Amino acid sequence: MSVLDTLERASTVASTYFVVWVLLFSAAALVAPSGFTWISPYITPLLGIIMLGMGLTLLPEDFRRIAERPRDVAIGALTQWLVMPLAAWALTIVLSLPPALAVGVILLGAAPGGTASNVMTYLGKGDVALSVAITTVTTLAAPVVMPAWVVALAGEQLQVTFAQMFTSIVQVVLIPVIAGFALRLALDRYAPRAAEAGLNVFPAVSVVAIVAIVAAVVGLNVENILTAGGVVLLAVVAHNAIGLGAGYGVGRASGMSSERVRACTFEVALQNSGLAVALATAYFSPLAALPPALFSVWHNVTGPALATYFSRQSAGTTDAGAASADD
Repeated sequence: MSVLDTLERASTVASTYFVVWVLLFSAAALVAPSGFTWISPYITPLLGIIMLGMGLTLLPEDFRRIAERPRDVAIGALTQWLVMPLAAWALTIVLSLPPALAVGVILLGAAPGGTASNVMTYLGKGDVALSVAITTVTTLAAPVVMPAWVVALAGEQLQVTFAQMFTSIVQVVLIPVIAGFALRLALDRYAPRAAEAGLNVFPAVSVVAIVAIVAAVVGLNVENILTAGGVVLLAVVAHNAIGLGAGYGVGRASGMSSERVRACTFEVALQNSGLAVALATAYFSPLAALPPALFSVWHNVTGPALATYFSRQSAGTTDAGAASADD
């Protein structure tokens, strides 16, 4: 077995048991926080690495798909941009969250789509091309959309300006994504084997980075988790459920095919929680980073569960169709 094969298998194991690693290291951070709090200054660079990996997955065809299906891309992106921030804001009021936690929930709601939505769409037999297109649009628009919502919904609590958040998001999201895209083009042309190896190995790198980020936030919030963990988890669960319901409902109401409805469901509900954690850590407090950190765990529970359900639905439909054809 070659070194590349070994790395690919390790990457598969890391990705398959992602939520297990998150839970294990989060538990370890609760028991021995000092072993993980040192990661805190590196949260933003780690997010940059994750976004570089996202850029590596993009191809020119992904941008052509946006032009080919503007209606469905626009529906998915607009639903996420409108429903998730407003739902976050409403939850902060209903649950009477303190200012730091409220900012964290609003940051989460205003975040763009994450790469997890693409993976879940694939596993759930959805339209992966549409999923990638919506993620690309929301990510590229994040430097404007995200700070605009945060300033609008939490302006009186902010000590940071729109321009500061815009600059940070450009630095940790837009530049790494563009760099990853450019690197992928260069590797595909001059070193296709290296490009293939990178795509196979980089998911494991992203898993390590996300696990490190979540463990660091947990380590910084041990006392807060013990005192306010329940209400934060309730906010995260409710926010994710609203996103899943809205994505599915809007997809069905707009007449999308079942595969596109699934893509819309995951795109609306699964946020780039790592970006919210990075901004919360950089501009607010460790407590503000807690809601998006918990969301990183929770959406990797609901996402695979719903993807499994969708996949079984597809299998059942296929089997029924085959039986009808045999009759």
